[in-house]
Amino acid sequence: MRPAGRGKQVSNLLDVKDLRMHFPAGSKGIIKRQKQFIYAVDGISFSLRKGETLGLVGESGCGKSTVVRAVSYLYTPTSGEVCLNGKNLGGMNKQELLEARRNMQIVFQNPYASLNPRMTTGEIIAEPLRIYKKYRLLEISSEEIDTRVEKLMDLVGLLRFYKNRYPHEFSGGQRQRIGIARSLALNPQLILADEPVSALDVSIQAQILNLFKDIQKEFGLSYLFIAHDLAVIEYISDRIAVMYLGKIVEISNYSDLYKRPLHPYTQALLSSAPIPDPKIEAQRKRIILTGDVPSPNIQRPGCYFYDRCPCKMDKCKLSQPQLISAPGNDDHKVACFAVNNS
Repeated sequence: MRPAGRGKQVSNLLDVKDLRMHFPAGSKGIIKRQKQFIYAVDGISFSLRKGETLGLVGESGCGKSTVVRAVSYLYTPTSGEVCLNGKNLGGMNKQELLEARRNMQIVFQNPYASLNPRMTTGEIIAEPLRIYKKYRLLEISSEEIDTRVEKLMDLVGLLRFYKNRYPHEFSGGQRQRIGIARSLALNPQLILADEPVSALDVSIQAQILNLFKDIQKEFGLSYLFIAHDLAVIEYISDRIAVMYLGKIVEISNYSDLYKRPLHPYTQALLSSAPIPDPKIEAQRKRIILTGDVPSPNIQRPGCYFYDRCPCKMDKCKLSQPQLISAPGNDDHKVACFAVNNS
């Protein structure tokens, strides 16, 4: 069964427009006047519909986790807009942003580092409720908090008597269930999942992914799901966006992307994933990219994939291709001159 968003006509919950996240990286030159930056996210735009899962995939270092932190305003974006339910988070004060974040929670990548070792399971799950109660954004009694914590533990498959245990007493999969329960405490509309299964064993990954899908079906949640594992992304996503060096190079629904990848980087990425059928695996052709990933602290006039692309043209070196609809398919967008000029 696919996530709840597949096949439904729903409005946008999240709109991201020309988002950039540039980190200072010192200065260069004899008198150090010219500042250097790491261009971690360099002008990306996407939308997320209500009840939908958008998978964001790419190799390590391409900026996926930075997108999560910039969208949630854990990092203040260098430029661009992040609109949740039509409201621009960039124009909000601290109180308004705190209230908006009630509808947008994060499940972090590392379950061994994202939980406070000095807090019990019950305290960790209850923490968002207590914070919002403290700032008078939520009216809830201590008894109601305890009841809510126990219901969330039931929901994610944790026994209630575990609420007095500490994180070091749990396995990685159990810790991630605690993180998921914490993210659901405030009844959010959107979950930003930053590679939530990458640190887990394969068998545990399947359990956590199924838990995500069951929760989505029950509560109608939307997910921005970050991963570098192509099988995980295919299983969980309605639509998939492919990132390369801070930019989205292709975005489409999951079936079109896997059946007919258009961007040369997407084709190479999919060809690198093993297929569990020895006959098909022996016959298929792999695309081997040459060269290294360029440094993220240099902005280029042309396509960032130019040095490694097997389909490059002179035009690609001089100007950057825009993410536009592919010929004959308005829902499949790709940033490639070789595709959109054909």
